[in-house]
Amino acid sequence: MSLGFHRKSDGSRRISNRQIDFLGWILFMFSAGSFVVASIGNLWATAGSIFFLVACVVFIIPFFRKDGA
Repeated sequence: MSLGFHRKSDGSRRISNRQIDFLGWILFMFSAGSFVVASIGNLWATAGSIFFLVACVVFIIPFFRKDGA
């Protein structure tokens, strides 16, 4: 897995779509963690927040698998 910047032919850097997707899922995971903390004390809100966090983790798994697996 390579999440480093790529260089264009003119030497400037560009961020790949994969990097942007990965960053988005990391931000979603932080958001989900914040919802879990904020909802402590309310059973249904905590359960929903935990499901949201688990869903984010499931969606980020492909970034750590080798292509073709």
